Amino acid sequence: MYFEVNFDGLVGPTHNYAGLAPGNLASIENQKAISNPRAAARQGLEKMRFLLKLGLHQAVLPPLVRPNLRVLRDLGFSGCKEQLLRQAYENSPQLLAACYSASSMWAANAATIAPSCDTQDGKAHFTPANLISNFHRSIEANETANLLKTIFRDPEHFVHHRLLPATPAFSDEGAANHTRFAPSYAGPGIHFFVYGQPSSTFGPTTRFPQRQTAAACEAIARNHRLPPAKVVYAQQHPEAIASGVFHNDVISTGNLNLFLYHRSAFLDSSKVIAELKSSYFIQFNQELVFFEINQFSLEEAIASYFFNSQIVTDPNGRMILIAPEECQRLESVRETINGFLGDTNCPIQEAHFLNLRESMRNGGGPACLRNRIALNEKEISLLPKAIILDATTIDSLIQWVNRHYRDRLELKDLVDLALVTEVQTALDELTQILGLGSIYEFQAL
Repeated sequence: MYFEVNFDGLVGPTHNYAGLAPGNLASIENQKAISNPRAAARQGLEKMRFLLKLGLHQAVLPPLVRPNLRVLRDLGFSGCKEQLLRQAYENSPQLLAACYSASSMWAANAATIAPSCDTQDGKAHFTPANLISNFHRSIEANETANLLKTIFRDPEHFVHHRLLPATPAFSDEGAANHTRFAPSYAGPGIHFFVYGQPSSTFGPTTRFPQRQTAAACEAIARNHRLPPAKVVYAQQHPEAIASGVFHNDVISTGNLNLFLYHRSAFLDSSKVIAELKSSYFIQFNQELVFFEINQFSLEEAIASYFFNSQIVTDPNGRMILIAPEECQRLESVRETINGFLGDTNCPIQEAHFLNLRESMRNGGGPACLRNRIALNEKEISLLPKAIILDATTIDSLIQWVNRHYRDRLELKDLVDLALVTEVQTALDELTQILGLGSIYEFQAL
């Protein structure tokens, strides 16, 4: 038996709005706003609780340690911790904010994963994203790679690949640009990779970064030993990127045999859909269900983050849409969702709207917060037990957040040495709750 397990990133104690991501309109618009780390973490945990109540397998990924003081020292700042923070704040506050960023909460960018039922060697393959498009995310890459090796540690079942070369030609942003289609989680699937920059060009051709390259997608497919007949590539439309669609999961989404995409998603939509449809039918002798959405504009898609909803299938086979509350507020998006619920050709049978305001203000909806991985029962049994959540563990994590997280954080607070101590105290306790041992560098000191 295979199950789709949602691995959600737990929002870290330093969640803030520094506007560090060009092309992410929400992040830029809310730059320097006051954040609420406690509310952000609780909102994420309540989403996990909701999916758990649906009968789904829900797991959690712990946050990375922030601030990353090692990076500040590598960049020439020196002295004790207090001096280090003060120098960075006075000379380069954006660098300090980058080293404080809690962006590892968006686990969709952590890695691209191929389940064991798809690969030619029968093992699950992991490639951590190099995230080189943005400095604050690029410093996560090696830490994330080590975290994944800690969680998925059995070499008989899990294969961990090195980061792709840290060069623009292989820019990789993880599963936010990857979708897997299949009749069920328990059998082989079709892997759909979307890129912004084709291999035939070099350098940006839009006003915002093209964060995923064709060369990166192709390398991941080769490393993961995916049969070429089960891989489809598509180029994201440059106009979409220029409008603020920084990842494919902001403009299309899919689950099992369903694919929803905006009419402006791809450079050549008719060709992309024809290839996906043909590949799916050849492999499974079934039709892939498509809906091209033109009921609302590209701007409304970005404002609502409709395509960053999660589409999940519960144990009874019911397909359910988990959307951000913002989708209810835009009439055109709300009516589109109601249309799906009333369409017998659409497998979505329920829609729920969750409050993820703190994450949304930084440009991350329900799908950004999770990386979904199809695992079989044996593979799940090999993971640290407490990261596969139950109601009791979620309650413990809510209490942990209430004890350790601030309810207000702004950029001037990043120079506060007490915040560094608070973070380390919180994360040390978190590793005990999740049974992970000493996974952070400060715990070895």
